Amino acid sequence: MGIKLKTRKPTGVVPWPLILIEGEEGSGKTYSAAEFSASKRIGQMYWVDLAEGSADEYAAIPGADYEIIDHDGTYRDILEQIRAVYLEARRAAAAGEPPVVLSVDSGTSLWRMLKTWTSERARRGKSNSQRLQEDPDAAIDVGMNLWNDATERWMEVIHLLQTFPGIAIITARGKQITAIDEGGNPVKDNRGRVLREWKVQAQKDLAFDCSVWVRMRRGRVPQVIKARSLQLRVEDRKPLDLPDFSIEDLVFNRLGCSVDSQPRQMPALVGDRVQAWLNDNDVEDLRDVEKLRELWWDAAADDAGLTRNEVVSIRAAIERKVAELENPRTEMGQGPVSDAERLRAAVERGDEEGDEEPDDDPDPDRRPVRKAPAKRAAAKRTTKRTTAKPAAARS
Repeated sequence: MGIKLKTRKPTGVVPWPLILIEGEEGSGKTYSAAEFSASKRIGQMYWVDLAEGSADEYAAIPGADYEIIDHDGTYRDILEQIRAVYLEARRAAAAGEPPVVLSVDSGTSLWRMLKTWTSERARRGKSNSQRLQEDPDAAIDVGMNLWNDATERWMEVIHLLQTFPGIAIITARGKQITAIDEGGNPVKDNRGRVLREWKVQAQKDLAFDCSVWVRMRRGRVPQVIKARSLQLRVEDRKPLDLPDFSIEDLVFNRLGCSVDSQPRQMPALVGDRVQAWLNDNDVEDLRDVEKLRELWWDAAADDAGLTRNEVVSIRAAIERKVAELENPRTEMGQGPVSDAERLRAAVERGDEEGDEEPDDDPDPDRRPVRKAPAKRAAAKRTTKRTTAKPAAARS
């Protein structure tokens, strides 16, 4: 069957924005977000306070009405709570209710947490830990794979905000710093003066990923630096001053959002479907070997929509998980940890089982290993599968 073309007509509807509000300390970033919760044009606001500590006090602002997300400070809990708000916003949108608002205060703290996590992982690495044992003040090497992991976690949050079925706000700190070239040296002008540039203190792509970028500075008029909008045009290198700035005015008057607005249609871009499939089926957290065996077969089902290479990768991951469950570490420093040790352990268990007399009759209550569906059984296989079972399907 040939490839079917998939298209749709554009809606022309103004999407809900992801607003970045960044600037100096004490410039009113958090205050403006709390003030927005008093608007009669929005539904419930949910506030994610990340090491800023202003959420409780700012509830005293006249008319302020928001719920504080209760999290334990870990990335996993923060992500789960943001997903929960996402689902609530989608329910409210489907019911025709006013838009839910999610405020994350701040992106700076979230990225700092991920940087700390990256540094801690690097310190725990074999080469760095040995180096620190010899010299506690030694510099450590942080591998690019660790930074990629941190960026991936960051993007999980940002993608939820970009596609949020309502209004999303994220704050960040911003300040002027010395401009640095690729070699790490200060950039100077023709007169030898060191140049300065403005930096948003968060992951480097935050300003690009947001649809509206607002800068606030003490004693100055708030400015719109960027707006991805046909309604609000900002000229290149000419920020738009907003003397009477409010988020309500920005969203509903200047951007033109309304009850008809929709989230941006932005499917997550992935190289393949392996990790998404593993995550959707909770393979990493599963402890049930029988369930893992079922998933081993499910990966190749026609309705899974996976390519052959994706099925091979998924099955390999499941087999590794089963091997870990069947060969757990018994005590610290013990237990099979290498492939050779696992093989020896399996042989030893086989020898022990071989010393026992086999049962004359099979156990009728024993659950058989799930067999492949008939449509996948075209490959030549005998009825005796005991010598050709995959690692995840061994009983």
